[in-house]
Amino acid sequence: MARAVERIPAKLAKRAKQIQVLLMDVDGTLTNGEVTLLSQADGTALEIKTFDAHDGQGLTIARTAGLRTGCITGRESPALLRRAREMHMEFIYQKQPTKIPAYEEILKNAGVPESAVAYVGDDLPDLPVMQRVGLAVAVGDAVAEVKRAAHYVTRAHAGKGAIREVVELILKSKRIWEEMIDKARA
Repeated sequence: MARAVERIPAKLAKRAKQIQVLLMDVDGTLTNGEVTLLSQADGTALEIKTFDAHDGQGLTIARTAGLRTGCITGRESPALLRRAREMHMEFIYQKQPTKIPAYEEILKNAGVPESAVAYVGDDLPDLPVMQRVGLAVAVGDAVAEVKRAAHYVTRAHAGKGAIREVVELILKSKRIWEEMIDKARA
């Protein structure tokens, strides 16, 4: 699991404190980036995705704390849709060849300014959104360009607690993390 966010620099805390909506990419962010296809006898393939339980707990705590969550991804996946629904994600955008149209729709529907949005990414298609949000986050194993564009780079890698680390960063900046620990539920 990700190491807890310890001392948060004031400039970063100021950004994180404003966050009301937490958005993320999926493959390479919410998952480790591997896409496993299991061949079937009929010639089709089943896709297998692995989601981290600590990230799931982080998303549950985020929702309890009043953060709205969602994902914007270029791929379509029934496994993602199921996980996103389990996590009560409000914004689920799949099959997005470019992410800005979905991002702008989310801004409109959420009724928040860009400064109130955090986005977690790992690869080049994430850059346009990261360049606009109030808090741009790169997972620890993101490509160099994404790390350079980020306000924060997680210690944890994709699919290994990076999302949980971002939730902790936001809630600790808001000074409500300790309160949320007592409200954590399965």
